[in-house]
Amino acid sequence: MLKKISLNSTISNKFLLLLVFLGSICSQSENRDYDEELRYQNQAINGLRKEINSLRLKIKKAESKENSAKNRISSIDQELALTNKLIQSLKREEAKTRNTIASLKDNITFNENELENLKARYETRIKNSYLNGRITDLERVLSSTTWRQAVYRAQYLKVISEIEKKITKKIEKLLIKISQQKIELEVTLRENLKLTRAKEKEIDSYRNMRISRQKELNRIRSDKKALASYVDEKEAGVIQLEKIIKKVLEDKARFEREARIREQQSILKTKSFKALRGKLPWPAEGRVITKFGRQWNSKLKTTTENPGIDIKGQPGSGIKAVMGGVVTTITYIRGYGTTIIIDNGGGFYTVYSHVTNIQTSVDNQVRTGDVIAYMGDSGSINGSKLHFEIWGKGQKLDPEKWLTKR
Repeated sequence: MLKKISLNSTISNKFLLLLVFLGSICSQSENRDYDEELRYQNQAINGLRKEINSLRLKIKKAESKENSAKNRISSIDQELALTNKLIQSLKREEAKTRNTIASLKDNITFNENELENLKARYETRIKNSYLNGRITDLERVLSSTTWRQAVYRAQYLKVISEIEKKITKKIEKLLIKISQQKIELEVTLRENLKLTRAKEKEIDSYRNMRISRQKELNRIRSDKKALASYVDEKEAGVIQLEKIIKKVLEDKARFEREARIREQQSILKTKSFKALRGKLPWPAEGRVITKFGRQWNSKLKTTTENPGIDIKGQPGSGIKAVMGGVVTTITYIRGYGTTIIIDNGGGFYTVYSHVTNIQTSVDNQVRTGDVIAYMGDSGSINGSKLHFEIWGKGQKLDPEKWLTKR
């Protein structure tokens, strides 16, 4: 029987060690070895997957054994059915033979009675002869009153004697024949009973065998169920480990991003915002068609607030990062189309909207002048343009004051 091993007894031990390992290193966030964590967790997952594959092979073998056991039980059931059918047939033959033997016994009794009657008549005749004096056939004939009577008496005595002799012989032959039939049937009956008892023992043997096979089948099914349950536990463990790995990867990405941002901030700290003012390169070639701040729309007779500037350019021209940093967001914003946001450190962000053909990804580090996308009409009703914003210290700044003069 398979030993049912619960997740708490095997996998949980691994998790406990892992959590202790994580707890010891999470307390040292900057010294945390993410690669070592991932290596350890991947080893645990690979170990669980090997166990799962091994268990699946065992389940497959258990299924094969289960089918074999079911086939054996089916064969035993067929043998039981056939043997029961044979026993019923033997019992019918037994009943038929017993009835025939009983009939023969009655026939023997009847003929024995007839024979006894004949013997009794002979005996009576002989007694009468001795008691009344025995006369010869000649005397009987001579004592007749007439010659005709004498002839009749002689003929009668002769016929009676011959008939009685024939009947006696016939009855004796019949008794011998019936007795032989009775003996043969009794032999057949004994053989029939012997065979019936043998088949009944065979039935008992088949029943015991079937009970044994059924127990074996139940054990196989129990083992198979235990294996399936164990596989479920192992797969649950893999899912938990994968969640931990995902969390570690997220922590690693966040840590690396924070490290890059800190590096960027340390670089930016060497300069003041005043020093950067008017020295940033332009993000795209083209002319400014909408400036920063309040804008009057003469057609609609309305005033709108523009948080950045709009640069009209050639479709497919490159859009460059104005300052090094880390890409924090790539998303679609209604009215602005596809948008990229770069964290430049020190509370300084740059925003690039209405872009196409993205050349970077979230958490990537970019340098000044790197092409991050291309000019397009993503989300714009005015054709290809770039909407560009600069955020600093929680405020939206006028980009033209921070870009180099043209």
